[in-house]
Amino acid sequence: MIDVLALALQLAVVPVHLIQHVVIVIQENRSVDNLFNGFPGADTVQSGKRHDGSIVRLHPVSLNDPVDVDHARQTFLNSYDGGKMDGFDTIGTLPKRNGDYPYAFVPRSETVPYWTLARTFTFADETFESVGGPSFPAHQYLISGESGTAVDNPNRTASDVFWWGCDSPKGVTVALLGPHGADGRRVFPCFNYPTLADLLDQHSISWRSYAPTSDDLGSIWSAFDAIKHIRYGSDWDRNVVTPQTRVLTDIAAGTLPAVSWVTPDFRSSDHSQYGIGGRELVARTDLGPQWVASIANALGHSDAWKTTVLIVVWDDWGGWYDHVPPPQLDAMGLGMRVPMMIISPYARRGYVSHHRHEFGSILKFTEEIFGLPEIGTTDRRSDDLSDCFDFSQAPGPYVAVPTEVNGSDLIAMPPSNIPPDAY
Repeated sequence: MIDVLALALQLAVVPVHLIQHVVIVIQENRSVDNLFNGFPGADTVQSGKRHDGSIVRLHPVSLNDPVDVDHARQTFLNSYDGGKMDGFDTIGTLPKRNGDYPYAFVPRSETVPYWTLARTFTFADETFESVGGPSFPAHQYLISGESGTAVDNPNRTASDVFWWGCDSPKGVTVALLGPHGADGRRVFPCFNYPTLADLLDQHSISWRSYAPTSDDLGSIWSAFDAIKHIRYGSDWDRNVVTPQTRVLTDIAAGTLPAVSWVTPDFRSSDHSQYGIGGRELVARTDLGPQWVASIANALGHSDAWKTTVLIVVWDDWGGWYDHVPPPQLDAMGLGMRVPMMIISPYARRGYVSHHRHEFGSILKFTEEIFGLPEIGTTDRRSDDLSDCFDFSQAPGPYVAVPTEVNGSDLIAMPPSNIPPDAY
């Protein structure tokens, strides 16, 4: 009997030098059931289980809804509930909503660019966050396959501001894994483990991390700020660049590096809005689909298109309901399912991947593309995304995805000033 998966892996062998650019766009806080509910061919549901065994129907919630759902390490454990996936009604929100609030999906009308890209190229509905925790450890896993066992976000300062990494002031700490979750010792959030960027440096392969400026909440998602030897080394000024929109000018100028990590600002991140001190923000934060489409369009109309793979992934589930229990491969995870899109002239067209992927899969794919050795973390156990590609197909022309919002181009819109409070 023919092993279909083995055959697919053989067919996906990458010809030497065919792929010269890997662009990893990291969006925020969405599960598969939440952001791609009803996507053709994907495993999604219209109802979920509460902790008492009763059933609740999923309800629509706008990307712009001013409510943040808790998604800390303990929240993951409560929601996962030993694989029963029935604890989402125990999750807190800011501001407070009823227990059924996390059982929600984003209306398709608000995510048309995502659906267009996913239906044209490859959508992976069995991608799991490598760690059952929020943004800080999730972003670390996307650059290194580990987080130094950090399992939560660093604490806020007395001024109620979140910090991230080596630039945090004295007194900021992050919890390490403990016997019951995020109850291990607390350390300053500045680590020194190896990253994929270090492998790239060692083999003289170019890379950049495109991140927002420090006065925008999105700057806390700049993962390399937590890597001491990068933050205080030559890579910081050379390869960690702001603002994040520079990725578009680099694409247009033909100066895109071999590997890119792209972090959005808050308004383009898909992160839920949130309340501060009893008041709700009214700034618009639903521009993620247009932002991602802008990157895809820039690549699609550039000379780099025929040699590029664009991977769009969401860093964690954001507290939103998902019905698929994540396999527990180690003490850190896997975490909840998150969406992932593979956009490339060699991505399988109109394909939904049901093969299990995790963040280490992105690392492993990149290592194989550029002939790098393994980091030796989650990349060692992960697949290499092979089922998502058909390198025998001829690259076709790219069809642009509309990126206008109320008649204005996304990139021309002025940035919003979002007070840093939650992530």
